[in-house]
Amino acid sequence: MRTSSKTLIDLETKFWQSIVDQDPDTATSMLAEPALMVSSHGAMKFDHDGYRKMAEQGDSVLKSFELSDVEVVFPNDSTAILTYEVKQSMADRGKSGGVTQQMADSSTWILTDDGWRCVMHTETPVGGAKKH
Repeated sequence: MRTSSKTLIDLETKFWQSIVDQDPDTATSMLAEPALMVSSHGAMKFDHDGYRKMAEQGDSVLKSFELSDVEVVFPNDSTAILTYEVKQSMADRGKSGGVTQQMADSSTWILTDDGWRCVMHTETPVGGAKKH
């Protein structure tokens, strides 16, 4: 049975919510090991322990997000690629205020024996950040 686009969009949304909730257990349960990421911090490869360290000790935290213009492509039955825009509010860990950023993101998910896992995520800034 073919997986629906909605299933992948729901997984992507759940992953983002786990970041807001500061719930690395949920996040790592959805990640392939190892996983890759490309962002303004560069390209990186990390395992579950590496993700947990980033989530728990990183300089900034995600306060809120809003996904839009989500597209899903299935190159085959066990691979899904999502692209979307995200409006995200970030703050320095332990501080109020922060910035709102508009980003263009992509995620690649693979179907494993344990279900869908995110193996690659990219983010690219679109426009400038706005302080709030």
